[in-house]
Amino acid sequence: MAEPEDMIMPMLREMRPEMREAQTGFEAFREEVRTDLDEIKRSQKNIRHALTADTMMSKFITGDFEDRITALEEKVDALAKDR
Repeated sequence: MAEPEDMIMPMLREMRPEMREAQTGFEAFREEVRTDLDEIKRSQKNIRHALTADTMMSKFITGDFEDRITALEEKVDALAKDR
């Protein structure tokens, strides 16, 4: 039987192609994950923009409604004083 020192180098040489293959697979997987992450970030950004626009629109409508209520209250107060 060969000495352990004599077996190490051939075993390492046998492992090299497997390691390269595993590295290539990992690189492809990492790129796929990166692509998915970029897509998720874009989606989140779109959702944030939509929520911001919705919030701004709600504030505008609510503010307009409040202005109308205030104007009506002032008219009612003015009519009540005239009586």
